[in-house]
Amino acid sequence: MRLVSWNVNGIRAAIRKGIDGYFKSIDADIWMLQEVRALPEQLPKNWSWPEGYSYHLHTAEKKGYSGVATISRSPMEVIQTGKPSTIDANDSEGRIIVTKHGAITCINTYLPSGSSGEERQQFKETWMAEWREFLQPYLLYETPVVVCGDLNVAHTEDDIWNPKGNAKMSGFLPQERAWFSQLLDDGWHDVFREHVGQGVQKYSWWSNRGQARAKNRGWRIDYLLATNSLSSSIKQSYILPEIIPVSYTHLTLPTKRIV
Repeated sequence: MRLVSWNVNGIRAAIRKGIDGYFKSIDADIWMLQEVRALPEQLPKNWSWPEGYSYHLHTAEKKGYSGVATISRSPMEVIQTGKPSTIDANDSEGRIIVTKHGAITCINTYLPSGSSGEERQQFKETWMAEWREFLQPYLLYETPVVVCGDLNVAHTEDDIWNPKGNAKMSGFLPQERAWFSQLLDDGWHDVFREHVGQGVQKYSWWSNRGQARAKNRGWRIDYLLATNSLSSSIKQSYILPEIIPVSYTHLTLPTKRIV
């Protein structure tokens, strides 16, 4: 079974840039997309989701903003859309979908950014704390659980270009990095890092400024986090930096062990 997490940076733009070709060539069983930025009626009339797949879309109330979508070739049960929150009771920004695919549970997440200012950073950090609590029950599942998405945090110095220069930037603040360490202490496994090891610098996001992508001055902010029951079954986990739009992570599982 092949799972993909991908921040498409706007599904309508991704369609224009050839996302259908990636759907075909990568041939994943489950796609978890973030930052879809479109209501169903805003999608091109001559376009459809990949043939043979079911999908569930959770959009933001604000047009052209946020939103997540999960696409599955295997039968998909939608467990939850959104999550309870003290700061966004109905998940009006469209940030979480929980689905089940056979034995595996997938939590598609687009975590808020705090880069626009202090108020938004406080919103982000509250959301992070609540989301961590939201995940706790899933650690007790006997069946596999994977969290996929754009978490807008670079965890270690291996996950960011110029860590000293970015030390005061949202996404690499000490409290954000400590929060990510707490996730791992809770029992989640950073699948990519465990597979490639420490010291390997691979990124999933680059700024549009200063030729950051061409110079590979990036951040790894997209993750696949797995429970113990799943992490030992994973065959591969990698990032494809040539994918456009940008953020993309991918893992392959031996189907017989999880379905």
